[in-house]
Order: sequence, then C-alpha cells, then structure tokens
Amino acid sequence: MSSEPPKPPQDAVTVRRLRVGIGSVGIALPIVLAVGYALVVGRPALLGSLSGYYHSPMRDVFVGAMCAIGVFLISYRHRWPDDLLSTIAGVLAIAVALFPTATGDPTGTERLVGVVHQVCAAALFLLLAVFCLVLFTRADPTVRPDPVPGNRFYRTCGYVIVAAIVLAVASNVLPDDVRDTLRPVLWCEAVAVLAFGAAWLARSDAIFRSSHPPREETPQQVAPVRS
Repeated sequence: MSSEPPKPPQDAVTVRRLRVGIGSVGIALPIVLAVGYALVVGRPALLGSLSGYYHSPMRDVFVGAMCAIGVFLISYRHRWPDDLLSTIAGVLAIAVALFPTATGDPTGTERLVGVVHQVCAAALFLLLAVFCLVLFTRADPTVRPDPVPGNRFYRTCGYVIVAAIVLAVASNVLPDDVRDTLRPVLWCEAVAVLAFGAAWLARSDAIFRSSHPPREETPQQVAPVRS
C-alpha cells in the first residue's frame, strides 16, 4: 500500500486558493500603495486614505487590487451564508474601485459618486468584520473545528477591524491640520485591511489542514512463528 497521504478534495484546494488570494492582496495593498506612491513622487509621502490613491499615479494598482479582491470574493464558494455574504462583499469591493472618493471641490455628480463610495466602503469593512467575528469562528460540520487559539485570532482580527472603523469615523472631529499631519483615516484603513488579509490567510490554512484527514495507522503484520 502507498504511504503517501490522501490528496485533499479539489473543492478544498479551490477554496484555499481563493482565500490565499484574498488575504495576500489585502495584506499587500496598503504596503504597495504607500511604497509605490513614494517611489513615483520621489519622496516619502502618504495620502489621506487608501481610496485617495485613486487620484494618484497608483490609481491602476488600487483599482486592480480592489477588483481582484471583488472577483475572488464573488467566486468564493464554501457554504451558506458564506457564499451570499462573500458575493455581496465582492460587489461592494468592485463598487469601491469604480466609484472613486470625492476630492477638492466636487460637483454634484462627483459628490454623489463620493457618497456611493463611502457607503460601499463602510459596508465592505463591516462585512469583513462579520467574516472574522461570526463566520470564521462558528462550528462548521464540513471540516474539523479550528483550535481555540485560531478562533481567538479571528476574533482579534474582527475587533481590530471594528475598532479601526470607529477610530476612522471619530477622527473627523480632529482639526484639519491635525488630520493632514497624522493621516488617521489612512492608518485606520491600512490596519483594517491588514487584519482582514491576515484572517483570510489563516483561515485558508485551517480549511486546508482540515481537508487532510489523519492517516490511519495500519497495524504491522506479524510474521507467523514457525514451530
């Protein structure tokens, strides 16, 4: 008999790869935007928010990354209600990319587009928190349960996302010069996106491990004793 462990089901491999893609793009996005923009302008510089990079030379990176996350989320299939919520989150991610945030002195149409962007971004962050706090920590009959430390990690990521959203909204009360200096919205969004990406990467590993059933040990054959 072959000693090789059984291969995981194809569905488990597909789900894992989608989760790896979502998590990897999420973690890389704030880093690539900040570093790429600094290289383009030739000096260290941060914008007011991740969405602000739409109006910079990093527009294609921002739009491409958000659309990639959106497509991954829409393609993600595991079980209900994960499928429904991931599809909604994917549509919201693409909307965030296609409806840019308003800057400067916007016209009526630009202001409306900016409102759509803000609503979609807020709903997207809330859904990402729901994945971490509810969906990733609940019992899943299709796989072996995650260990308790794993669930604590997901909850921590979810609470970080919620705290980042609250702090980003609260930062609006700060004076304009303070916000221009500290860039609180950018930092809050970056932390939330990093937490979201880390949770999805961790979950991808958990579901992949759970798809490998423990190999049963075969009893060693005992040679008959000759009299």
